Amino acid sequence: MKRAPTLSVIMPARNAEETILAAVSSVLESTFDDFEFIIVDDGSTDQTWGMIQNLRDPRLRPYSNPEPGLCRALNLAVSRCRGSFIARMDADDISDRHRFECQLAAIRDHGWDVAGGLVRIVNRANQPVPSYQRYQSWINANRDDASIRAHRFVESPLANPTTVARREVYEIPFREGPFPEDYEFWLEAMRRPFVFGKVNEVVLDWIDSPHRTTRRDPRYSPQGFDTCRRKHLLLGPLHQQRTIDLWGAGQTGKPWLRWWRMRGGTVRGLIDVSPKKIGQRIHEVQVRSPEALRPPDGIPLVVAVGAPRAREEIESFLRKLGYRIGENVWFVA
Repeated sequence: MKRAPTLSVIMPARNAEETILAAVSSVLESTFDDFEFIIVDDGSTDQTWGMIQNLRDPRLRPYSNPEPGLCRALNLAVSRCRGSFIARMDADDISDRHRFECQLAAIRDHGWDVAGGLVRIVNRANQPVPSYQRYQSWINANRDDASIRAHRFVESPLANPTTVARREVYEIPFREGPFPEDYEFWLEAMRRPFVFGKVNEVVLDWIDSPHRTTRRDPRYSPQGFDTCRRKHLLLGPLHQQRTIDLWGAGQTGKPWLRWWRMRGGTVRGLIDVSPKKIGQRIHEVQVRSPEALRPPDGIPLVVAVGAPRAREEIESFLRKLGYRIGENVWFVA
């Protein structure tokens, strides 16, 4: 039997005939070559499966998913992996040729369990997508373990196809449900004592198109994301908590206030910077200024704001009070 490779790259593919060859080529051209490339066709009705079968490279291991479904395809791919590390890739993105070399070195040097990286969000003409520039800046800014954990309830700071992880991480199964399977997976992983980080390099061109799953799959609806956020907040930072402080009395914060109170929870302090809101009572809780916020005392602080730059300014303010993001401060959207 051949020696097991260091790295297994997994890629599900469904009706990707227009993009899959470029995606596969970008992986095969990697400067790190001790890998196997497991591609699972997930019930394609176009030429994708035939194109996969016609590829010729000894590192390729193609499979056809007998029961189509993205989670089943991913779990099948993981079950076939022989490497000590597993990397994700999508069939419509372009991987940087230095990516695996850089990320595996970071895992080794820093003791990480998961290495992400920076992304460029572009269209098929390789041009930046204006509507995604704020999101690109946000996802690229959250790089260390504490920041990734603190912001995970906004959305996943890890772009799926940028990740390389120790095999143990992928022993967590992908689960079907009315929610984004990748977001659910990373929230579950972040409940474990894994260490996360990102290399300070662009490792992937994330190609946006009208056909991308995140744009058309109902599991990626706001309700789907909320299902994940609330479930994992209660399993994680808010487990067995009855009282929280909440920063945000606007459009982002009010739904969280209602949800927490409907669960029978108490909001000890409701914080907002708006002079118009300070002193008001919202859902029977009085709004106070940031200066009324107590230093950390064991009560979790949930920050629910969405205005540009607001999270960064709040984080700076909280650090001066002695708060530690990812330990007693959690950002939500």
